[in-house]
Amino acid sequence: MSRIGKKPVEFAADIKVSTNGNVITFAKGKNSVDLDTKGNVAFEVEGNVLTFKNLSESREHRAFWGTYRALSQNIVTGLTTGYEKKLEINGVGYRAAVKGKVLNLQLGFSHDINYDLPEAVEASVEKNVITLKSHDKQTLGQVAAEIRSFRPPEPYKGKGVKYVEEHIVRKAGKTAKK
Repeated sequence: MSRIGKKPVEFAADIKVSTNGNVITFAKGKNSVDLDTKGNVAFEVEGNVLTFKNLSESREHRAFWGTYRALSQNIVTGLTTGYEKKLEINGVGYRAAVKGKVLNLQLGFSHDINYDLPEAVEASVEKNVITLKSHDKQTLGQVAAEIRSFRPPEPYKGKGVKYVEEHIVRKAGKTAKK
């Protein structure tokens, strides 16, 4: 039985939660996020509390129960405090710059990479650290993974794009013959 699904999702008074069939809409200011439950779970909004109920005791419905509760909690957290990911660029001549909604990356290729940021994501660059901020956890993670995939860190010198908290396991280089 899901222990996560039992916990209610509490949200602040400035977040407006509305339901339309199987869709739950969370809104705060100009940001709005929809969560489509696709009829896999029952839910109820009472005041500032959102609770989820199991449709049956089948394994699939119990899994959806915890999943949709966790997704809604992530949406509420994103709208109240927001999410942030930091990427670090290591390598000689590797640079990043933000021009409006376009992230310009110079990662040792013959051409620059111009990455169009989604509406929900904001980026800023200080020295060799790219800071990404958003209210949508899923979109933020996807954008960070795509930027990292342009030049993943290599194990010998650690050149490339990595998460700040990520640890790169280094390999020993070649050794000279005696």
